[in-house]
Amino acid sequence: MARGPNVKRRRLSPPVDGGKSSKSKADLYGDSEDEWDVEQDYERRPRKAEKKTAERTRLPIKTSEGFVHEPESNAADVEADADADAAEETDSFLGTDDDEDDASEQSEPEVEEKKPKIPIKVQIIQAKEELARMATLINEDPEEHTSLFKTMADMVEKPDAPITVKKLALASQAAIYKDVIPGYRIRPISEEEMSGKVSKEVRKLRNFEQALLTGYRNYVQTLTSLTKPGKNVVVDPGLKTVAINCTCTMLQSVPHFNFRNELLKILVNRLARKQVDADFVKCRESLENIFRMDEDGLVSLEAVRLLAKMMKARDFQIHESVLDIFLHLRLLGEFSQKASRDRVDKREEEAPIGGKKKQVREFRTKKERKVLKERKLVEKDMKQADALVSHEERDKNQAETLKLVFGVYFRILKQRIPKLMGPVLEGLAKYAHLINQDFFGDLLEAMKDLIAHAEREEQAELEDNEENEEEAAPRDSRARDTRREALLCTITAFALLEGQDASKAAHSLHLDLGFFVQHLYRSLYSLSTNPEVEFNPNTSLRLADPNNADDENQLSQARSRNKVNFQTPMVLLLRCLHFTLISRAHGMPPPVRLATFSKRLMTTALQLPEKSAMATLALMNQVAKHNARRISSLWHSDERKGDGVFNPFATDVEATNVYAGSVWEGELLRQHYCPQVREAAVDIEKMLASGK
Repeated sequence: MARGPNVKRRRLSPPVDGGKSSKSKADLYGDSEDEWDVEQDYERRPRKAEKKTAERTRLPIKTSEGFVHEPESNAADVEADADADAAEETDSFLGTDDDEDDASEQSEPEVEEKKPKIPIKVQIIQAKEELARMATLINEDPEEHTSLFKTMADMVEKPDAPITVKKLALASQAAIYKDVIPGYRIRPISEEEMSGKVSKEVRKLRNFEQALLTGYRNYVQTLTSLTKPGKNVVVDPGLKTVAINCTCTMLQSVPHFNFRNELLKILVNRLARKQVDADFVKCRESLENIFRMDEDGLVSLEAVRLLAKMMKARDFQIHESVLDIFLHLRLLGEFSQKASRDRVDKREEEAPIGGKKKQVREFRTKKERKVLKERKLVEKDMKQADALVSHEERDKNQAETLKLVFGVYFRILKQRIPKLMGPVLEGLAKYAHLINQDFFGDLLEAMKDLIAHAEREEQAELEDNEENEEEAAPRDSRARDTRREALLCTITAFALLEGQDASKAAHSLHLDLGFFVQHLYRSLYSLSTNPEVEFNPNTSLRLADPNNADDENQLSQARSRNKVNFQTPMVLLLRCLHFTLISRAHGMPPPVRLATFSKRLMTTALQLPEKSAMATLALMNQVAKHNARRISSLWHSDERKGDGVFNPFATDVEATNVYAGSVWEGELLRQHYCPQVREAAVDIEKMLASGK
């Protein structure tokens, strides 16, 4: 019988000392109860640490040349692999994640490459497209795209964005908010209202309003931070200009909406600076437009309150044009009816229905007619109530505004700030009819002091010019136009008593305007020789010195002595003469005053330019029309009433002995080079001849 293959037996235990063979299978598993611990002596034997040779555990790789075995790893790698395997056996998922995270963290800075720099033009084009897309979505459905407000705001706050992109984002937000903002003011919603049960449409509207309010508040805060940055913050001038323009746009477009006070503060803070530039002019013109368009007076009240607070905090060290803003206020001077001293033109009532053709009436039952009649009565009462409330609120707001304006004017008069006297007097002359009669005496005394001070300054200037005739440089006193201030004081004094109860007020308060009449008479000669009598202060004849290096703004320096930008000196003079000679509010002027002023006005007409001469002769024509018998003797020597010699240089009206002279200037005016002046002189003589 053939012999089978030899079976290789595996040694289960090391050989016993002395060359003994291993035990049988029966002895090993303990067939007998006495031999259950036969392996105990083997376990107690000391073991010898033998280094096992690393075995090749990797399979060979088949290549075109045949099988290739990988090189065996050293012992250190084997131990590292063993430790790694052990770690995987203990906590495999933690080890794997940590290894992946560590590998990713270590590989990020190595793998990350520098992003390609996009040109600025490309960024601007991309920003325009993105802004246009967002604006289109918001305009189509604002309630569904409220998150885009935050996206557009992030484009401004991004530090690495170009300045042009930020400007575009600011302007786009202003245009979008102007279109999206509703026509009412959004009030804050309490927690109870938020938790209450409302319909789906109401909740959707509330969410939109709150999102809009949040985005608009952030936008206003951004404008504030750009226009008034911190001490260590630098803002691009162009971006600041865009922010100011956006502020002006929002105030003029949606003055009724929330955060109006914050926008007004931006403009007032810019007006607090003396530097006049495009931003300053933009803020000033915006406030003027707001004052003109304000109907209920609430916005004007807030703006005037902030302006008054700013002026008081800066001790009135402001630019003079800021006070001119008050001249655009609508203060208690608007009435629905046109009125004069004699009658009031009421609104024309509608024509009676009987005069019209009968219209086809819709058939209604008796009950429907009764309900409709009651409804019309209720609507009529509601309209009257609404109108009454609106008028009361408007009058209250305008009265508070007027108090603030007069408070500013009186403080400046008390401190006598030279550069602000012109605008203050202009404002007092415009709003004099609204001043309480209790203040008339104090105001007249203050104006008398101003006129006396102006006369002293003018006299000192004339004396210095006589002593230093060769000195070409102008004096520092030119920074103050004393003649203009004196005229404004005179106009204000007459305007204080102009009105229905002016004569009664003058008698009851014992007010005398003779001082102002005397000053006006004394100033006629000097005003007639003024080369700028027909020029507005903004169109002064004198130009700035181009060689003056200390002049920061040549335009403002050229107009340094021009304080009010409204009326020329000739216009102011004619207003004063109208109050003095023609107006009957202060009673009939005495004959001596009429004759003295007529004589001097005819003399000054020879020196004035042709337009001013025509205006003066037109005024004289009105005087001759109403008082021909009183002054006709000056034109006809046969009717002379006085004795002695006429004194043309007398400072007092009654000390001139005017009836001893004659108006010989009429013959020269009839030979004037201007045809209109010649005709005006002839018309005066005809008026006097017909009035005898």
